[in-house]
Amino acid sequence: MTNLPPRTLRLPVFIIAIIRSWKVLVLYFAKSSELAGVRSENLTLPQEVTSKELWEKIAALHPRLSTIKDQVVLAVRQEYVTIGDDVITLRTGDEVAVIPPISGG
Repeated sequence: MTNLPPRTLRLPVFIIAIIRSWKVLVLYFAKSSELAGVRSENLTLPQEVTSKELWEKIAALHPRLSTIKDQVVLAVRQEYVTIGDDVITLRTGDEVAVIPPISGG
């Protein structure tokens, strides 16, 4: 037996990011679906992200969505989220909805 302290396991940063990431389902409705070219997709996102970062990650995948940036609303777990600095804690299986402006008569 030795009196050496136990070795601390140090994981590379990219491994830590993978461990703290979650697979979520992103749903696109109406105009956002048209602009993204998909109705839904699975994305791996960090566990904690601001609503602004969430939008930026989605818009980076589908640049045409930037045309509705100022009118779009996000919903996480069926709760509306204002795009800004609010931190969202995501879990595997969460649904994120991209809801464009709705008009009608």
